[in-house]
Amino acid sequence: MTRLITRLAQVSAQSALLAAAVLLPQAVSANTGVALQHFTANSGNLPSAQRGARNFMAYCSGCHSLKYLRYERMGADLNIPPDVLKKNLMFTSDKLGDQIKIAMPAASVDWFGRVPPDLSLETRARGADWVYTYLQSFYLDDSRPLGVNNTVLPGASMPHVLWELQGWQKKAEHAAEGAKEGEHGAEHGGGHHEGSPFEPVSKGTLTPAEYQAFVGDLVNFLDYASEPGKQARISTGLKVMLYLFVLLGLTYLLKKEFWRDIH
Repeated sequence: MTRLITRLAQVSAQSALLAAAVLLPQAVSANTGVALQHFTANSGNLPSAQRGARNFMAYCSGCHSLKYLRYERMGADLNIPPDVLKKNLMFTSDKLGDQIKIAMPAASVDWFGRVPPDLSLETRARGADWVYTYLQSFYLDDSRPLGVNNTVLPGASMPHVLWELQGWQKKAEHAAEGAKEGEHGAEHGGGHHEGSPFEPVSKGTLTPAEYQAFVGDLVNFLDYASEPGKQARISTGLKVMLYLFVLLGLTYLLKKEFWRDIH
C-alpha cells in the first residue's frame, strides 16, 4: 500500500512537470516574442460566460462564426432561456437547432484580404492568454490599410471593433525605439501600466479595468465554445476519481480480511 501511494505521488509529480513544460511556452507569443498577459479561463463561471456570449454576439458575430456550436446547446449550457436567446442573441437565424453562423457575404474576402476565421476552437488552438492579450493590443498605425495594428499578431487584417469601449492607444516611444534598434526583448501586451508598450490617445466608454473584465468575459465564453462539454467532463472525472479512491479503500480492507488468518 505504501509503495502504491509513493508511486502515485511520483506519477502526479511527473504529470505536473510535463504540464508545466507544455504550458510555459504559451506565456510568450511564438510569432512575435510579445509577453502574453496571463489569464485563467473559467468557462464554469456562468455569469461571466453569459456576459461573454452577449459580448460575442454584439461585437464579433457579424464577422466570426462558431460553426461547431448550436444556439440550443449554448442556451442549455449557459442557462439562457429560449425566449431570451431568440430575442437578444440570435441575429442570423430563428431556429434554435442551427449552428452559429454569420451573414457576411462572400465579398468579405475583398474587404479584409481573407475570410474572417471561425472562432470555435480559437482558445484551444492559441490559448486563453493569447486571445486575452490580443484583444487588448491594438494600436494606431497609419501604415496599415485600416489604420490599426496589433503587437501580438502584426499585420492583422482585423479592425479594432472594440475601440469605442477601449479607446485608442498608440505604441509607446520606448517600444517603438526598441523595435527600430532591433531589440528582441519580450514586450508586454495590453494595458497602460509602467513599462507598457502603449500610450493612451483617447479614452473609451469603459475604464481600463472594465475593459479587461469585458475581454475576460469574452475569453471565458470562447473557452466554453471551444469545448462545451468541458464542465461536464470535469464533474464526471471528479466523481470517477472519488469512486476509485473509495473502491481502493474497500479493496484494501477486503484484502486484509482474506489474508488475516494466513498472516
